[in-house]
Amino acid sequence: MRGLILWLVLAAGLAQAQTREVNPADLELTVTIENAEVTPFQGEMVLVTIHGVYRRHITREKLIQPALEGFNWMQLGEDHWYETQIRGKKVKNFKRRMALFPKQAGKLTIDPFVHHLTLTDEGDDWFAHDIRSQPLTINVDPAPQMDGWWLPVRRLEISDQWSNAPDQLQEGEGVLRIIRVKAVGASPDMIPPMPELTSPSAMIFPHPEQRLVELSPQGPVSIAFWRWTIRPGRSRSAILEPLTFDYFDTTTRQAHSATITAQRVAMDEANLPEPAPPPAPAAQRTALMAGTGIIALFIGFSILLLGRNFSGLKRLQAIPAFNPLYRRLRRAARNEDLAGTRRTAVAILQQEGRCPETTNLLHQFDNAVFGSIDTAPDTLRFAREFLLATSNRSRKPSGA
Repeated sequence: MRGLILWLVLAAGLAQAQTREVNPADLELTVTIENAEVTPFQGEMVLVTIHGVYRRHITREKLIQPALEGFNWMQLGEDHWYETQIRGKKVKNFKRRMALFPKQAGKLTIDPFVHHLTLTDEGDDWFAHDIRSQPLTINVDPAPQMDGWWLPVRRLEISDQWSNAPDQLQEGEGVLRIIRVKAVGASPDMIPPMPELTSPSAMIFPHPEQRLVELSPQGPVSIAFWRWTIRPGRSRSAILEPLTFDYFDTTTRQAHSATITAQRVAMDEANLPEPAPPPAPAAQRTALMAGTGIIALFIGFSILLLGRNFSGLKRLQAIPAFNPLYRRLRRAARNEDLAGTRRTAVAILQQEGRCPETTNLLHQFDNAVFGSIDTAPDTLRFAREFLLATSNRSRKPSGA
């Protein structure tokens, strides 16, 4: 008997709860602003939480957000449904987090959010019911006057990474520099544009920058990657100028300046060509000249027998069989050794002299290696065309 009475009481309470008449206290929708006591600047992130508390059974739902005029905005993840207990009864909760970025100063209004709900009545029939949040008004201060880029963030992290040691490069080698900027509480477009990296003597090849964003309860986390490939110039050592930009910490309400320090890019002394040996004594020079004369006479006689004209050491070096640099270039090209290929090509130019065709080929090779297109150059084709251009130049008469 007691069980029957308890069941009737529960059924009556359930029937009373699931009626077409809706008690306003059973459905609540509120919008709150985090750190509402702080007046934000124009462009500064304003964190907003939309929270619903429902003591009725909900069949379907859809939250309609207002136009949010005067704001840029981002939703921070998916809507979250969960249960809590109020006075011993289970209650459904709805939560959405958003980041708003005021586009202008002055008084801005967040119009009501509307939650379209489908409820059930005593007969288990569905009916529609809407609830609205109260509108909110916030004051926004103008962005401070600054010489540089206005960047309000909750936290800023900067890292400077290199593909290899920038001051221990080999002959003809370059290094990739990657600066990573992480801004918490900012959208990707708020990070300043990729700066121009400058140096009095280094060769700098910028790559397209990359940006991405991750969502967190603390707001968007935007990351920018700035990349350059760098080679020291003819001096074999160069200094990259420092990079500086300003930002505003919205937590401490203070402006700061971030500086990426200067960096030296240089060839490793252990990898530089060995210095020329000191001059030999007079007796050794005489013997050396005599031996060299005999060898040159033999080689010249051999060439005459083959029907070739011999006009000095440069003619001999232009013959692939007698020039070790030619063979070294082909070997580096077959191994796809970019640094070795370029280093040997430069050595040949120092030996043979430059011409417009060989200079243009080397320039095209550098663009393929250090340019923005991530495609490796055809080393075999470069070596073939470079040696052909060098040989053609050596065959031309000196007056041509």
